[in-house]
Parts: sequence; structure tokens; C-alpha cells
Amino acid sequence: MKQISSGKILNSMADLFRCPWCLKFDQYIQYHDEEWGVPVHDDRIHFEFLILEGAQAGLSWATILKKREGYRKNFADFDPAKVARFTEKKVEKILQDPGIIRNKLKVAAAVNNAKRFLEVQKEFGSFDKYIWQFVNNKPIVNKWKTLDQIAPTTKESDALSKDLIKRGFKFVGSTVIYSHMQACGLVNDHLVDCFRYKSLVKK
Repeated sequence: MKQISSGKILNSMADLFRCPWCLKFDQYIQYHDEEWGVPVHDDRIHFEFLILEGAQAGLSWATILKKREGYRKNFADFDPAKVARFTEKKVEKILQDPGIIRNKLKVAAAVNNAKRFLEVQKEFGSFDKYIWQFVNNKPIVNKWKTLDQIAPTTKESDALSKDLIKRGFKFVGSTVIYSHMQACGLVNDHLVDCFRYKSLVKK
């Protein structure tokens, strides 16, 4: 792929406009084109992003994407029921693996959040049913023309973050949760000129 101007990538298929934030790394481009903003209704994927976004706190998303497979291996393919059973011994073993962010608080938070995740599933039938109620069960479709129009938090992420914290989740501040909402398609924050914006709005 060859960058030809801000926000544009020339490839073998077409000259496509993408959100400029994704042009720094090839992994960003793939993630942007295939995952970011696609509505998620799979609890395992929701749990994956809760772990990854919690791990990202204070770091770049590129760092997390590079370690994604390490997280998949160490966190039972993001199965919350299995992660909820992790022992202190298991946590110490995970912390020896450079394939993840070796931060004890973040790893412990992932185990805690797995337990809280199961509680939400029991109460609502699925985490998906719980989380989508914060956007009235349909994606919020924004119409941003530039990246600086996108705020790091919204009233919806504030409300969801507050409720998660009340339920005992860790590393779920409003900024982290808004990232989750963007990633899992609860909100469409692709720029209006981005080819993914148009394709997602059509769904």
C-alpha cells in the first residue's frame, strides 16, 4: 500500500479515503477496515475488547494490537468463564509472558472484570443486551468531517462507565469505554468521507 495524501491509501483495488488516524501502521489499517465501528453482538468479542482496552490505558492502541495474540493465548481465547477462574498462580504465570502488558493491576483487573462480566450475563441474559441499552439498541451515527471533532467521551460513555464501575468493573473510565463503544460499533465515528462510514451506514 502507498500513502498518497492525508487520509488516502492507494491499493490494488481502489483509491480509498480512510480515517487519517489509521494510516500510521499497517495493523491500524487492517483493524480500521475490518473491525472498527462494526456492530458487535458477540459477548466473547465484547469481553476481548474490555480486556484489550483496559490494558491500553496509558499506552498506544498500536502496542495492544501487536500483543493481541499474546492476550488471546494467555486469556483463554477471551472466554470470560475461564478467565474468571484464574488463580493467583495463573496470574503470576501470565505476568512472565512478554506477549502481554505485564502490569499486575491490569491483569488482576481482567480477572475481576471476567467475574463481573458473568454477573451481567446472568442478570441480563447477555452482556450484549446490557451494553446496547445505553445507545437505545442502535448505533449512534455521527457525521464528523475531521478527527478533531470527535470527543474522547460522551454522555453515553459517561453513563455506561459509571454503571460498570458501580458493578465493580476496573479500568473502565469513560475514555476507555468510549473506545469500546467505537470499536464495537455502538457508535459510528468514521469520518463521513471514509469508505467504511458509508458501508456501515448501509447495514
